Amino acid sequence: MRPPVLRVSGVSKHFGGLQALNQVDLRIERAQIYGLIGPNGAGKTTFFNLITGLYLADAGEFELNGSLYQPHAVHEVTRAGIARTFQNIRLFSEMTALENVMVGRHIRSRSGLLGAIFRTPGFRAEEAAIAQRAQELLDYVGIGDLAGLKSRTLSYGDQRRLEIARALATEPQLLALDEPAAGMNASEKLALRDLIERIRDDGRSVLLIEHDVKLVMGLCDRVTVLDYGKVIAQGKPDEVQANPLVIEAYLGQGAAQTGLELAP
Repeated sequence: MRPPVLRVSGVSKHFGGLQALNQVDLRIERAQIYGLIGPNGAGKTTFFNLITGLYLADAGEFELNGSLYQPHAVHEVTRAGIARTFQNIRLFSEMTALENVMVGRHIRSRSGLLGAIFRTPGFRAEEAAIAQRAQELLDYVGIGDLAGLKSRTLSYGDQRRLEIARALATEPQLLALDEPAAGMNASEKLALRDLIERIRDDGRSVLLIEHDVKLVMGLCDRVTVLDYGKVIAQGKPDEVQANPLVIEAYLGQGAAQTGLELAP
């Protein structure tokens, strides 16, 4: 049996006197969409920042593909096989869409500094291959015809797609998406859902933070719910949605006794 893409055991993080995460465990299998949800301040972004090397954990272990893994630096995390997007879009605004994706692809390049300076035949061949792959990824996310436009001129939804294409350019095993549907209209969310499902069906795992609970429950294979840094529920979406602790965390004390289901 193959090990999970990511296993997290007993991970904790403090900021001064604030315990942002407390003994968090989760397991993400291959070709799985995994949702991480919770009210504001629950610790979701802190968790993302831990697994992607922006923060260091105070306690706990990480396993990537069955081997112990310590996310120390962002570039090391990317090479190890984890890529992420951000809640606030971070693109190179004066670069074209194609160039933005090419930047992501360079983490897998082999040409060194001298090759770039002297533009050796090997360097030029690799640059051509990177550009071709970047175009393929733009086509994959549905914005291939926008390759030559500067990223700042793209619509909000297309910029989100561009960020995903750039993350995919690193050839991740786990794609971590931080609020990818934020600011999207209904049709853009539907297209985003189709894209994430396609990424999963093509064999990659996806970790999703998202405030749109309806989207999470309809898209994810499994869900973990955080509240004040602690895991209060894990399981399939229908199990999590009916959990009294989850209902209380989202709808307030006493809501669990009314028979309400968690709904956006």
